[in-house]
Amino acid sequence: QVQLVESGGGSVQAGASLRLSCAASGRTLSTYIVGWFRQAPGKEREFVAVIGRSGSHTYYSESVKPRFTITRDNDQNTAWLQMNSLKPEDTAVYYCAAITGGSDSYYYTRDHHYDIWGQGTQVTVSS
Repeated sequence: QVQLVESGGGSVQAGASLRLSCAASGRTLSTYIVGWFRQAPGKEREFVAVIGRSGSHTYYSESVKPRFTITRDNDQNTAWLQMNSLKPEDTAVYYCAAITGGSDSYYYTRDHHYDIWGQGTQVTVSS
């Protein structure tokens, strides 16, 4: 099955931008629905965004719309999360995840839907 590795996290000031990458290896990413989740200290992991296999279907948490954009390039076997106008409340470990199977017409927002996870990348936003 595919393995996922996130990168691009860091420490920034409020209002800055970051782009997180989710690089896949082992299998082509094109057969997987990809989502981003985040977990802040002391809080449960929460859904951020999801993108269908072709990239034409996307869905976002209300807390990140319209600041974040999820994209993918199946030729590069990579998905991205562009994060603009970052706020301190965006501080969290961000995880890339993938679903084996599933339907592009359904928006998967629960972490139990995802069976493949990356190791996470830390994003810290200071005020």
